[in-house]
Amino acid sequence: MLNYIWLALVLLAVAIGGWNDRLPEVTAGAFDGAKTAVTIALGLIGVMALWLGVMRLAERAGLVQRIARGLRPIMRRLFPDVPPEHPAMGSMLMNMAANMLGLGNAATPLGLRAMRDLESLNPRPGVASNAMCTFLAINTASVQLIPTTAIALLAAAGSARPTAIVGTALLATLCAATVAITAAKTLEKLPFFRLREAPTAKPNEAPAIAGAKEKSRAEEDVLSQPPARKRRLWTTALLVLLALFFIALFVRMVFPALFNLPAAPNTATQSTFVRSVNALSLLAIPFLLSFFPLYAATRGVKVYEEFVEGAKEGFGVILKIIPFLVAMLVAIGMFKGAGGIDLLTRALTPVLAPLHFPTDLLPLALMRPLSGSATLALLTDIIHRLGPDNIVSLMAATIYGSTETTFYVAAVYFGSVSVKQTRHAIPAGLLGDLAGVIASVAICRAVF
Repeated sequence: MLNYIWLALVLLAVAIGGWNDRLPEVTAGAFDGAKTAVTIALGLIGVMALWLGVMRLAERAGLVQRIARGLRPIMRRLFPDVPPEHPAMGSMLMNMAANMLGLGNAATPLGLRAMRDLESLNPRPGVASNAMCTFLAINTASVQLIPTTAIALLAAAGSARPTAIVGTALLATLCAATVAITAAKTLEKLPFFRLREAPTAKPNEAPAIAGAKEKSRAEEDVLSQPPARKRRLWTTALLVLLALFFIALFVRMVFPALFNLPAAPNTATQSTFVRSVNALSLLAIPFLLSFFPLYAATRGVKVYEEFVEGAKEGFGVILKIIPFLVAMLVAIGMFKGAGGIDLLTRALTPVLAPLHFPTDLLPLALMRPLSGSATLALLTDIIHRLGPDNIVSLMAATIYGSTETTFYVAAVYFGSVSVKQTRHAIPAGLLGDLAGVIASVAICRAVF
C-alpha cells in the first residue's frame, strides 16, 4: 500500500508541477523534505537514548511485566497475537499513556520501542503484523485529554475561552480512535490485506531454531525478572515517599489556594479538570524519570550500567529511520510544492459545500495526515484570519487536537524496524483521521 501511495505522490507532484509551471517548487520541496527528514531524525537521538535507557531499567526490574499484567484483559482483545507477558504489552501501554497526556517527546521513543518488541514476535520480516497495524492505527488516532498546542494558539490570539475545545477534541479523538481500531481489525481480514502463511523452517533445522528461540526467551525471562531477594521495608518506604511527594506537588498545582499560593495568570480561569490534566502533563516525565530508576535500584538492578546499555540502542534505531523518513518527506514536499493540496481543495469544494463543510477547513484537513508543521501553520492562519472565537477556528483547533500526521508516524514507526509492506496500517490511520475531521465539525456545530 505504501509503495502505491509514495509513487502516486511523486508522479502527481511532477505532473501537477509541470502543468502549473511549478517545477522549481517541486525540486525545492524534494530537497527541503530530505533536509527536514535528517534534521528530525538527528533530533530524536538524544530523546530516544534517554527513553530506551529508562525502559531497560523498567524491564530489568520487572515493572513493565507488572503493568502489562494489570491491563491484560483490554490488551488481549486489542492484540490477541501478542503474549500477555511479553514486554511489547508494557511498551505499548506506556506509549498510549504518553499520547493521552500529550507527551510527544516521550510517546515517540516509547512507540519505537514497542514496534521493536512487536518485531521480535513477527515471523515475516519486512511485513507488518496485525499487531503492528493495530498499534499504528491507535497512534494515528490516539485519545488526547488536552490538545495543548491548539489551546496555546487560541490563548495567544486572545480567545475568551481557549480551553473550550477540550471537550470537543476529546469526543472527536474518541471517535477517531474507535474508527481506526475498527478499521484495522476489519481490514486485516480482507483477502487483499490478509497475511500469507509464515515461512516454515526445513525439517533438519526446526529443532535447532526452536531450541535457540527457547534459550533466547529463557535468557530474556531471567534478565527481565527482579532479583530473588526479599523486599525490605526501607525500599517500600522510599517508593511511598516519592509517590507522596509527587501527589503533594499535584495537589499544590491544582489547588494552590490550599497552600496560600496565588494561581498562575494563565490558569486562573481554567476548570479543575483542565488544571488537573495540565498538572499531570507537567509531572509525568519527572515522575517516570525518578520512579523507574528508584524502583529498579530497590530490586537490585545496577541502574547506571543498565541505563547506558539501553541508551546505546538509540543511535542504531535512528539510523534505520532516516531512509524511510527521507523517502516519505521528499514525496510530501514535492506534492506540496506542486500545489497538489490547492488542487484537491478546489476539486472537493463543490462536493463538500452542500454538506455545510467549511471550505476554510479543507486545506487543513487535507494537510493533516501529511505534515504536522504545515498543518500548524494553516491552523495559525485560520485563527488569525477569522478570530480565535469563530466557530470555524474552534473546528480547526479541534481537528488539530484530534488527528495525527499518519504518513509521518508510519514512516518513523515502520522504518525503525525496516518494515516495507505496511499492509492496511495506512488505510486504517487515514480512516481514523477522516472520522476525526467529520466528528470535529459535527461536535463543534452541536456545542458552539
